[in-house]
Amino acid sequence: MDVSLREVHDSDLPVFFRQMNDPESSHMAAFTPEDPADRDRFDAQWAKMRSAADTDVRTVLADGDVVGSAGVYGAPGEREVTYWIDRAYWGRGLATAALRGLLELEPDRPLYARAAADNTGSIRVLEKCGFRLSTTERGYAPARGAEIDEVVLVLHER
Repeated sequence: MDVSLREVHDSDLPVFFRQMNDPESSHMAAFTPEDPADRDRFDAQWAKMRSAADTDVRTVLADGDVVGSAGVYGAPGEREVTYWIDRAYWGRGLATAALRGLLELEPDRPLYARAAADNTGSIRVLEKCGFRLSTTERGYAPARGAEIDEVVLVLHER
């Protein structure tokens, strides 16, 4: 599949909202909004992300279809990557391709990433893109309703 990134369009938001409300995807992501079904909060968060000077969020396309999002946010020296791929596309290399594309756009290093410690798929994507384990933390995961282990990875080289 041909994977590319582009600016987020308003028409992408309903797709992102649907993806975020997939129970299996939310469980795997773990660190989601308290109430992912709150559309007003979702819209407000996306409006904030799209207008923030320290945030670059993109739509992930596969063969022209919207399949997720990828972004980087935060102050220099503390910037963090994030991505979300529709569960129907898991296991096809789309997250890896999207993250590699995002890393080409983002010159700042170091970059950080976080994942639930049991989210082996996401950890593998990050490692394929050069991220290395930095530390493990414990935090409350709203999608699981519990505190869980979380890994923090870092990318130092461009």
